[in-house]
This record gives sequence, structure tokens and C-alpha cells, in this order.
Amino acid sequence: MGGIGVDGHVVVVGLGFGDEGKGAVVDALCHDGPVTSVVRFNGGAQAAHNVVAGDRHHTFSQFGSGTLAGVPTHLSRHVLVEPIALAAESRELAALGVADPLRLLSIDADALLTTPIHVAANRAREDARGPGRHGSCGKGIGETVWYSLLAGRGAAPGDVVEDQPVLGVPGPAPTVGDCARPAVLRGKLDALARFYEPLIGDGTSVDELVSLYRAFADAVRCTTGDEVGRLADAGRLVFEGAQGVLLDQWRGFHPHTTWSTVTPDNARGLLGGRRATVLGVTRTYQTRHGAGPLPTEDAAVLARFPERHNGTGHYQGAWRAGHLDAVLLRYAVAACGGVDALAVTHLDARDLKVAVSYDAPLPVAGTGAELTAFLAGRTPVLADLPDPVAWLEGDLGVPVLVTGAGADRSDYVVRTPVRAPASAAAAGGAPTSA
Repeated sequence: MGGIGVDGHVVVVGLGFGDEGKGAVVDALCHDGPVTSVVRFNGGAQAAHNVVAGDRHHTFSQFGSGTLAGVPTHLSRHVLVEPIALAAESRELAALGVADPLRLLSIDADALLTTPIHVAANRAREDARGPGRHGSCGKGIGETVWYSLLAGRGAAPGDVVEDQPVLGVPGPAPTVGDCARPAVLRGKLDALARFYEPLIGDGTSVDELVSLYRAFADAVRCTTGDEVGRLADAGRLVFEGAQGVLLDQWRGFHPHTTWSTVTPDNARGLLGGRRATVLGVTRTYQTRHGAGPLPTEDAAVLARFPERHNGTGHYQGAWRAGHLDAVLLRYAVAACGGVDALAVTHLDARDLKVAVSYDAPLPVAGTGAELTAFLAGRTPVLADLPDPVAWLEGDLGVPVLVTGAGADRSDYVVRTPVRAPASAAAAGGAPTSA
């Protein structure tokens, strides 16, 4: 892998609002050197990681982005698994020439299931918000996590949990391991359907879901115990993050956030103290989908860089773009506890600018909602960005180890570092505006 990292494991994390190019970076790392497995450590079926390899293009949702390079995927316990969408993605990969894609997949038995019930509830809530939509993908991610919290907290009808009213009596959340236990699964799905009936009605067939999920259990390898530890001891792992740190459930700008820990924390926990390089991914300009703050937004940037694989989503909203935002980039690096290196994508973009500061300093402390309010109406101070790689290495003090100057795998280069990364938690510092 061109000398990346001390032990070789790499944690790939987006430093923006998502869509930084994580999928192409993971594919480049897997194509560059031997990788035992790609491990997903957050998110669920809402990932949309584009990989282009010659005449093959796939938008990865739950499979790891190393699949076209022949690298297996492990979905850890932190991933929300949607079996119906996973089966559809498997068929798409097979059509691209991947032989029996499900044989490349293993899933932790404790991973939560996202069902059509969660999806319908997610969309009903987002529709009800009208113009105040949060920018959800409409894939049931937040609803899956929220429901999983209720039983453990002893929630009852009338309670309010994480700002959402509890409408019924919750039960234990269904998991991937339940798919091989039809009686247990049926009980959990019955409780789930009854709980959400006041919100979405009773149109979901539990019998059909039990049958589908039983077939799913027969088709995939379900793991228990420390599977990631076993994989890590067997060879090099690439941990593939979903979304971006600025959408993180703890560090992002509420309410336009994901119900997922996007920072490297989950990956570090899964590694159990094993050393890894944290690789932060950024574009050369800023983007986001849908509602939420984007201080450097500029219609001219959006017009100059048309997006091949992103557009307006019914629930996410419009695709937006602006100048690279160093203030938010520094904030994201600090939220990660530092990064060891960078991957910089979209280097084919030209005549760029970067926001080096705002008209007021970003507060060092504050809730996500307070930071969101602060970003509204900010005026960025822009500077020219003639050499993004050199500028980012100088500003953040870490090497750029992967570069991308186009959509295809051939446009990506895995570089030999000029120095070894200090540690997985050494770089970074307090968020700053300058």
C-alpha cells in the first residue's frame, strides 16, 4: 500500500458533509495493495459511494467500496443493515461481473435491522416537517437507531425521547442474528409494526418480512465475537466511513445531522488498541446535500463543477456547492481527535478559492444547534487556492497520501508518505477560525 501507516490498517473518514470521495479512496487503497477486508463502521443503506473502474460504475450502499477490487466486506455491529436493499445491491454487482457478491460479505449478528417499517416511519416524519425538513435520506436510518433506544430506556407512550414522542409500547429492536431465529424475529417485528401503526398504518406484512429475512440469513455469513479483531490479525484492513464528520450525531450541526457516529471512534473501538492510520478525505471544494449551513456556498462553483453521480433527492434535497472551507475542515479534524493523513479528491477542479476565516471566530464550545445558528449568515474570508495539496499539508500539518483528479480509479494515486504518521490521535487541536 505504498507505505501507508505503521501497522497498515487505515480508517477512512469524510471531513465534510459527506460526498467527499470516500468510496473512490477506499477502492484506490484496495487496488493498490493487499487488503484482507473492508470494514464498515457506521451508517447504513444511505451510503452512496461511487466507484468508477474503466467501464464499470457502481454506487456502493452497504457493500464495501473495495468490492470491485475483489476485497471482502464486513459489516460491523455499528452498521444498520437493510436486507432487501442489500439483496438488490448484490444483483447489481453481479451484473457488473462480481461473482456471487454475497460470498464476499460477513455481518455481525448484533447489527440492527432496518425494515420497511422504519423506512415508512422516517419518511412520514420528514414529510410532516414540510419546509423544516432536516435533510434525511429517507432510508430509515434515524428511525432504526431511535427505536433501538426505547426499550432500554423503559420508554412508554407519551414520553419524549430525543425530541420525538413515543406513540406506542416499544419492544426489543430486531438484529441480523434474529433473522436465523424466525420465532424471535416474528415477535420483534410484530411489536415494531404495532408500535408504528399510529404513524404509518398497518400495511406491512410481518409474515412476508419473516420469510424474506430467513432467506437472507441463509445467504450471508453471520459472525459473533471479535470478528474485526480476527480479521485485523490476519491482514490489513480498510475501515470505510459513511457520511461526513460535519453530520456526526455528536459533533455535527443539528438538526441537520445523521444518527451515526461518523468520527473514527467506532473504528478505533473495533480495533481494540491496534494501530491504524486515520485518513481524512476532503474535496478541493465544499459540497452538501439538502438543508443545513454551507457558509461558502456559491452558485458559480455549483455551475462550474457539474456532478455526475449526485443530484436532487426527494428527501435529501438539492445538491449544493461552494468554496473549500478551512474553518469547517479544521473543526472536522479536531472532532476526529486528529487525523494522520489526508486524501484529496477532485484535483481536476481549477481556479479554486478557500475560506481561511469568517467575519467572526467559530466558537470553541457550543451545542450543535448553537453552532448551526452561528454559521447562518457568516461571511467567509476567501483566498486563492492554486495548489490544494501543498496548502492543505501546510495548513493541517499532515501529509496527503491519496490524490484523486477525476472519477476513474486510474485518476487516483496512493502516495508514499514523506514521514510516518504520528499516531491516530496526535494531530489536530481546538477548532479555530483562522
